Amino acid sequence: MVIVVMGVSGSGKSTVGQLLAETLQLPFFDADDFHPEANTIKMAQGIPLNDQDRLPWLENLNHHIKSWDVQEGAVLACSALKQSYRDILERSVSIYWVYLEGSFTLIKERLDQRHNHFMSSQLLQSQFDALEAPKKAFKISIEESPEQVVKKIIKDLKNMNNAEIGLIGLGVMGKSIARNLLSRGCKLAVYNRVTAGEEKVVTNFINDYSNDDLHGFTNLEHFVNSLETPRKILCMIPAGSPLDDLIKAIDPYLEKGDILIDGGNSYFQDTQRRIDSLSEKGIQYLGVGISGGEQGALKGPSIMPGGQKEAYVQVAKYLESIAAKDDNGLACCTYIGPQGSGHFVKMIHNGIEYAEMQLLAECYTLLKPWHDNDEIAQIFEEWNSTTLSSYLLEITIEILRKKEDGSYLLDQILDKAGNKGTGCWSSKIALDLGMPTSIMTQAVFARYISAFKTKRSQLSTLIQWPKIEEQPIEVQDLKKAYQLSRVVNHQQGFELIQNASQTYDWELNLSEIARIWTNGCIIKSTLMVQCIHVLKSDNNLFNNKDLMEELQTNETALSSVLIKALKHRLFIPCFTEALNYWVGMTTERLSANVIQAQRDYFGAHTYQKNDGTDRFYHTNW
Repeated sequence: MVIVVMGVSGSGKSTVGQLLAETLQLPFFDADDFHPEANTIKMAQGIPLNDQDRLPWLENLNHHIKSWDVQEGAVLACSALKQSYRDILERSVSIYWVYLEGSFTLIKERLDQRHNHFMSSQLLQSQFDALEAPKKAFKISIEESPEQVVKKIIKDLKNMNNAEIGLIGLGVMGKSIARNLLSRGCKLAVYNRVTAGEEKVVTNFINDYSNDDLHGFTNLEHFVNSLETPRKILCMIPAGSPLDDLIKAIDPYLEKGDILIDGGNSYFQDTQRRIDSLSEKGIQYLGVGISGGEQGALKGPSIMPGGQKEAYVQVAKYLESIAAKDDNGLACCTYIGPQGSGHFVKMIHNGIEYAEMQLLAECYTLLKPWHDNDEIAQIFEEWNSTTLSSYLLEITIEILRKKEDGSYLLDQILDKAGNKGTGCWSSKIALDLGMPTSIMTQAVFARYISAFKTKRSQLSTLIQWPKIEEQPIEVQDLKKAYQLSRVVNHQQGFELIQNASQTYDWELNLSEIARIWTNGCIIKSTLMVQCIHVLKSDNNLFNNKDLMEELQTNETALSSVLIKALKHRLFIPCFTEALNYWVGMTTERLSANVIQAQRDYFGAHTYQKNDGTDRFYHTNW
């Protein structure tokens, strides 16, 4: 390798170059020694060289650089002020450039301290005027000592052939994220453990996506050592004990300042535990929520990073480069906040997602007695051309129309819904924080009820089912009911995030969270775009005049839908709960006075009166 240390005269390139050559045990050369005699005479007379003067000098240097490159290498101190000069030096050879940066004032002061130096202020100014700072170079300030400069150069040299970032876990999401990173020109190292049935995971991935910037490993130590420092490692493995086991295994190979990034669906308090544990060893940790599924991970997901902000700053360019872009071209990735806030926000995202999926399933339930799948798809397609547009609505239309062997595929799918726990976590933390996220909780319960398929089938035979009326459900009523229920669902989700932000002192920005949910993720929608603007002025959707007017207008339609559903014994828990929550939150006096009196009767828990005071009373009932 040939290393060229460049900068204007007086920047210290000869001093740094000599020290670097000595440290690397390479020969050192000063480019000024290769000038033709005519150039030397000119410079001695204080006459600036022009490009014509420099051409033979640069070509001579290029000849020697080629020679040094095929031998043991060399360190060359050279001004190389213009890009055109550097282009000549690099003809048919690769050069590692070091650019010593410094202000005119600082370099002039240093030159003035040197006795009998030929460089006058006028000549120095001409060099600054001609200088075209290199874009492709290791840049370092001359304010640091030569020893410090050399130390940093050597560190960068060690990192040159190493991967910028590492990824652990080549499952569905891991492979897609890896391909996304590679498509952005990132130098990537991947690791996957070798277990029965997974012996060739890494080999197959390398073969399928052959790339000079991609390196694969099945040895964890070799993988870690292949990364530039500080190491940046994205973990795309299952949450819980598998991640803890990985952290325990990789810990001996990590150094202070390295960064671990958990891109799975970890519980936010587990993330905080890991942050605390690793920070004691100087290891930085980020809990990053990633939404979008396999295709989103490949083409651009929504990314929710939380944890140590200084760690995020170091990996932001990678996460933001692979993220989806919003309508303004900004990355759907932003620093969420400290501690486990990133994974918390992803958890609530999934809770909102559960409810949105269930609401569409309930729309299907309400339409199915009177319409075939194509007709339902057509209704949904009309909705999707309005402000109800969403990713989930789009895919549901495709699902409804999909046929297999001439029959609708949807009608062949068993009605048992699975879950991975994040919806349940959302409901649990809502209970802990005293927040009524009733719609997403009903969506979780709906999946649980669906799991009892055998029992449901047995019990259904004991029921006398009502006759289906000839008059179908009013599609316009259903559309309005769906609009109301979605707003209530989003209100509950954002209100839970706001409450957690206050409880844990996270200072979360709800509008910014809504922004990164407008593309790349499962719950992207026109409503989410509207939430950006509403949440900029107020953290509560119900405080928005336009939304409140819409909700009031749509209440009657939702009531009509529920009446129709009750008549036909149709299971629509989320629509039901949407109306319950809406009515409850807009009712001045509820029956909670009865509850409080009961509590005081059997437990002397006291109660307050409608007297406007904070006083508590107890009655000997």
